[in-house]
Amino acid sequence: MGVTGPIRVVVAKPGLDGHDRGAKVIARALRDAGMEVIYTGLHQTPEQIVDTAIQEDADAIGLSILSGAHNTLFVRVLELLREREAEDIKVFGGGIIPDDDIAPLKEKGVAAIFTPGATTTSIVDWVRENISR
Repeated sequence: MGVTGPIRVVVAKPGLDGHDRGAKVIARALRDAGMEVIYTGLHQTPEQIVDTAIQEDADAIGLSILSGAHNTLFVRVLELLREREAEDIKVFGGGIIPDDDIAPLKEKGVAAIFTPGATTTSIVDWVRENISR
């Protein structure tokens, strides 16, 4: 018997980027859509994010990066999930991510990337269609 209830998503701002308005907008949209959202706040390390996701029994981690460190930070979160045997937690992200970096990130395991202009509706719909409790 599987776990039921609302989808649980950790929304996180890894690294030194101090701009979290977009992450808060996404967190609120997911919450308003009936999901449980844990927002970790600014300046989180990949280790803190993965620890939170495991402790909170999250189904997904949504990362927001505007600093340009997406190739390092997204991949580190994925590595830590593998090390902790928590690969069932899907990782998706958004922010300022060049088109040329999207395919390599997906090849490494990032489930989806949302760039500027993505609507909150499209993100909520993607989570509903691709994350299960």
